[in-house]
Amino acid sequence: MINTLALNLIASVMKWDNEVATREYAWLQLMSSMKYDGYSDFRAGVRFLESLVSWLRHFDEADRPAAYEFVKTRLVYISSLEMQRIIETFVPETVIPYLRRSVAAQFNIKPYEVWRTPEASKAFATRLRRCLFVGLSDGSRIDVLRRANAGRLSQEQVAPMMNIDDDKWKSLAEDLRKELGPNAVFDDVYLIDDFTASGTTFIRFPEGKPKGKLAKFESIVQDAKGRLGKCFPLAKGYALHIHHYVSTAQARDALLGRVREADDKLKERSYGKALITEGMLLPPDIKLGTIDDQTKQMAPTRPSDEAIVNLATRYYDHDLFMRLEKHCKEAGQMDMRYGYANCALPLVLEHNTPNNSVPLLWAETDGKLGVKMHSLFLRRDRHG
Repeated sequence: MINTLALNLIASVMKWDNEVATREYAWLQLMSSMKYDGYSDFRAGVRFLESLVSWLRHFDEADRPAAYEFVKTRLVYISSLEMQRIIETFVPETVIPYLRRSVAAQFNIKPYEVWRTPEASKAFATRLRRCLFVGLSDGSRIDVLRRANAGRLSQEQVAPMMNIDDDKWKSLAEDLRKELGPNAVFDDVYLIDDFTASGTTFIRFPEGKPKGKLAKFESIVQDAKGRLGKCFPLAKGYALHIHHYVSTAQARDALLGRVREADDKLKERSYGKALITEGMLLPPDIKLGTIDDQTKQMAPTRPSDEAIVNLATRYYDHDLFMRLEKHCKEAGQMDMRYGYANCALPLVLEHNTPNNSVPLLWAETDGKLGVKMHSLFLRRDRHG
């Protein structure tokens, strides 16, 4: 009953005739039930269809077809089941191949031969146990990671958050050394997060001082190492793995550059080499457009993106930027029309919408400094 009412309202808002409405109803019902209704921040009593009605209404009638077409053909939504699958493949498709190559080099054999001999098999098991997995946020879904690797990973080589206290460091060391010997340490540390779009916030050096998640983790490690001495369980110059379940190509390129900068500027860093990996790499053309350096205007990625870029430019309340001003200026931007760092993404994650996505999707404002904005997938914003 509620779905039927919502569908009829959408048809009314869009001015569809019966033929078009019948065709679109089938798609809307399929996508709402299979994906969009699972968005965790829909309000009580409101799911995708009801939210879509309100969202379409806030556009002028002439702009509604472009807005609807954007949702139908360009929106990328990663559901909870899809994210779970990405998490489940992290160890077998990212960690194990890396360790297999390392052990193969140690024994001067091919990676596929690692499990052929007892010696190489034992060395592989030891290397896996000497990996520490650290969650950087709630998005790292450490609970899912643990369940997916029950029997493969020890509970005592996984830390849900990077704010590890001395007791936890000692516990990690004691369990590792109980299994592998009194001098055992972690050779590889995986820092895990759910998503990166720009890659600019992980490590940066405003005014020459390191900031970001890598800088924070490095500070935690250095402080704990100084206090605990031989009880500290990380190897000197351990390999640091920066892993995101989902990453854009832009973020990967930026992270590679930022890590090289950190290698140069963090002279006394605790880690040795740093590697960037991801579970799903989103292609460059996922972006709706790119800011032209000369005109400072957004150039659409595809000809069909011109309409939604135009809407994002016009349906904008600058109060959104004022609320997030400090955060935005760190990325060198003067407005938020196209999302943080001008990423212009059409992306929604089931637990939240990234602020790198176009605000047309997620922003709620009163129109103080522009057009009142209404969300399709409301974002929980930790910045303001």
